[in-house]
Amino acid sequence: MAQISIIKKKDVLKGGRLDAEYFKSEYLEVENKIKSWGYKTISDLAGGCVNYGLNVDPFYTDVGIKFIRAQNLKEFGFEGEILNIPYSKEDLSERELLQTGDLMIVRSGANVGDIGIITDEFKESSFGSYIIKFDVKDHINPYFVYIFLKTKYGRLQTVRFRSGAAQPNISIPNLNKILVPILNSKFQKDIENDFFKAKEKQEKAKTLYKKAEKILLEEFGLIGYKTEHALTFEVKRKDIESVKRFDAEYFQPKYEDIIKKIHGYKMGFANAEDILIFNKKNFFPKEDVLYNYLPLSKVSGVGDIDVSERELGRNLPTRARRRVQAGEVILSSIKGSLESSALIQQEHNNMIVSTGFYVFHSNKINSETLLILFKSRFMLELLERISKGAILGGYDLESFEKIKIPLVRQKIQKQIAEKIQESHKLRKESKKMLESAKKKVEEEIEKA
Repeated sequence: MAQISIIKKKDVLKGGRLDAEYFKSEYLEVENKIKSWGYKTISDLAGGCVNYGLNVDPFYTDVGIKFIRAQNLKEFGFEGEILNIPYSKEDLSERELLQTGDLMIVRSGANVGDIGIITDEFKESSFGSYIIKFDVKDHINPYFVYIFLKTKYGRLQTVRFRSGAAQPNISIPNLNKILVPILNSKFQKDIENDFFKAKEKQEKAKTLYKKAEKILLEEFGLIGYKTEHALTFEVKRKDIESVKRFDAEYFQPKYEDIIKKIHGYKMGFANAEDILIFNKKNFFPKEDVLYNYLPLSKVSGVGDIDVSERELGRNLPTRARRRVQAGEVILSSIKGSLESSALIQQEHNNMIVSTGFYVFHSNKINSETLLILFKSRFMLELLERISKGAILGGYDLESFEKIKIPLVRQKIQKQIAEKIQESHKLRKESKKMLESAKKKVEEEIEKA
């Protein structure tokens, strides 16, 4: 149903916006609720020290300064592969380096508005141009601000101050306008304690995940194994004709080295088509039914699934055509996000996912082991090999079905499954604690 609001001219001039969307009643209610407390803007809290990240060429190295990209900002700190850039901290200015307690927000792209906070682990790292960084001064707790920005009172303001349609973004001048309530210092400290308790569980979950990875790599004798990019090599004409590929990258010797490792595995191997059972059935959402939809952008590098909102079928994109079941694995088919894979847990049952994912399970390899396998560096290399096109290119099902998969020993599968299941349990508990902290902040604001 259409809503009609009457806005005073002075408020329109003050907001500097003429679009009706900016003055939606829910945004005005949030503004009024926060103003009923003492409050400050982001600009006030940061003392004007709000800035964009480094606009550098994508040249990454094994050593140097850690470099946080927009896709790394997830629930706690950062997820996915953290790359390095060839700088030392002496090469960068103070505004280009991150310090403990700095807050970050993604200003554009698929995860615009996502929030992160720097803990000691990433002190003196740097960050990309798709991120805005600010620290909070004026005697306010940064961990409270972080949790506040994740509540509906922070999130709705972030949405309100975005601009652009096809590519929404939030600029520094608009970010500066966000209001933060100044709640009492003891309450802020309690929220900080909640944050670190939740983070502790998250760190334990990460440790278990890494142990599962190590078990798999040790089984294949790949601990410390690195592929090397050859500058020159020769390929026979018959090999080119057999695969109908003419790009030099496909024939890099490193790929054959990986395949030899798989062929040499003591338990054998099989083509994906022989051991994976694919979910290929199209699902057509009903217009007036609410669904949990999972796009590629909501899957983290370690397989966390972030779906907090539901959408009516009529609002879902045309790629929302797969209904997944608990126990299935989803794997990105898009070249720029090959690490976006996850295990569907019971709480994700019947979720709708994009056709940008392949969905499968196996009767020979448990789903936890499949997850770790397809997140391993050597399998990602093989997926990269069969991909075509640039960053939004990908690989087709026919090529994927020919991928060689090692038949991991049952004993090893069991060990991996135990680690991944415990890791998931801790992540779930951690997320529940974070949600509880957000609810505390919302309830405190609503007391006004």
